[in-house]
Amino acid sequence: MDLRESPETQTFRAEVAGFVAARLPPDIRAKVLGFLRIERQDYVRWQRILNERGWGAPSWPREQGGTGWNARQRSLFEEECFVAGAPRQMPFGLSMVGPVLQAFGSEHQQKRFLPRILTMEDWWCQGYSEPGAGSDLASLTTRAERQDDVYIVNGQKTWTSFAHWANWIFCLVRTRASGKPQEGISFLLIDMTSPGVRVKPIRTLDEGADVNEVFLDDVAVPMANLVGEENRGWTIAKFLLGHERTTIAGIGTCKRLLVRLKELARSEPKRGRPLIEDPRFRDRIVKVEIDVRAHEWSLMRASSLEQAGKSIGAEASILKIRGSEIQQELSQLLMECAGPYAIPHLPEALNAEFAGETADGHGLNALAAQYLDLRKVSIYGGTNEVQKNLIARALLGSQP
Repeated sequence: MDLRESPETQTFRAEVAGFVAARLPPDIRAKVLGFLRIERQDYVRWQRILNERGWGAPSWPREQGGTGWNARQRSLFEEECFVAGAPRQMPFGLSMVGPVLQAFGSEHQQKRFLPRILTMEDWWCQGYSEPGAGSDLASLTTRAERQDDVYIVNGQKTWTSFAHWANWIFCLVRTRASGKPQEGISFLLIDMTSPGVRVKPIRTLDEGADVNEVFLDDVAVPMANLVGEENRGWTIAKFLLGHERTTIAGIGTCKRLLVRLKELARSEPKRGRPLIEDPRFRDRIVKVEIDVRAHEWSLMRASSLEQAGKSIGAEASILKIRGSEIQQELSQLLMECAGPYAIPHLPEALNAEFAGETADGHGLNALAAQYLDLRKVSIYGGTNEVQKNLIARALLGSQP
């Protein structure tokens, strides 16, 4: 806690910390802090606990079922939840399609979908990237052809996180072939149980299956599921990406990893003394902690802009880059703390019901999976290299 916090801020922090300590299920906490696999129902249970308290959507306005919190309150909430071992709130509904529906959706769409996001009766996934359109999103080829009162959708999406658990997907589709690549794109909401939708898991470095390919073969989508105007989806896409990239900033993850790093550095020995007493390693911890604090302040500034009704431009890309770099640096330091114990990777040991022995006796093997998994944060949401181009264009005033 920052000793310079106001009494009101300290009271709010204590309220959140007390609630999380009392209501976070111990089995979920153990999985999160042990870097074990989190199951679908674990995310749903925690989201519903928060929603019952009125905290289901920290960034939403009160009139839409949110908290109406300011940027500082949201940051404190995320910090206390993550450090205590709570799983993240799934961003695809809360931080992506939810704000899109609030800004561009019809009244019917808002009434239908927003309450079900809060309770996770609907689990959303994101249909943006394609095999030939990842960071170059404007080159997407999934097409939607209007037939009477439906769109017939054909194409393929890839790297679709948690599509194997989702029952809805929001998709960018091409509804007109002529004009600039950014033109002729529309934003559709697609029921994953529709005939013609097929999900194929992609195995990642940690041998998980959280990302997937989604195939859309003659999928009929009601025209009522079009968000905003036809062929004007690029504006919505950019709006959503700003929210996604601030989410990828991952300040909660950074703080949780930092706490774990300090714990390990105090317990793991080097030449008979705790690793944290090694001056060189301690300096690296101090540096990354300074980076985390500076990153948090930058995120708060960007959130304040958003709250004031101002658009987030290059700031979102900057936050995305720094967040991914800091998370990867923290995972690297954790691996160095664990030393040889972090090297063996036992995929089966990531399951909570695993009854075998790990190499170190207290679970450091899971760090390898964490390290491998965090390699992807510099790629998804637009690669860091592409984000640097976006920042350069914004600062130098060149045209996209």
